[in-house]
Amino acid sequence: MNNRSENLEHHLDRHLVEELAQVARETVRDELREQTRRQRRTAMLYAASGAVALYAGGAVALAVGLALASGLPGWAAALLTAVLLGAVAYGLRGAAHGRHTSHTPHPPHRVVGGAAPAAPPTGLGMPYPPMPQTPPDVPHHRA
Repeated sequence: MNNRSENLEHHLDRHLVEELAQVARETVRDELREQTRRQRRTAMLYAASGAVALYAGGAVALAVGLALASGLPGWAAALLTAVLLGAVAYGLRGAAHGRHTSHTPHPPHRVVGGAAPAAPPTGLGMPYPPMPQTPPDVPHHRA
């Protein structure tokens, strides 16, 4: 009788573990779906913002060209507008490039001989599992 109750208990434990795993999978799937939907909406808004800004920039360039064309030939006004836009683009590129060219190297993701950080670099806040004192003993099997 004792063996039968252990078998039943093992079966119930296994069934409970499978059911909990299924619930966890569904919960994670639903959460990822929701996050993806929010990120997709944010990306679409950024894309729309960029497209509208591009048209606004085109309108400003046209206005500058038309203003210059009142005192210059059309081709000279267009050329001067293109040079002005090129200078602005070069200045913006220099500002962006100067921000990313620090001479300090990126911190390594793994420090040889050092301790693991308290949390992963992703910023999600999930701590790493503790590091074992000795490497695991892996048996070598030949097939």
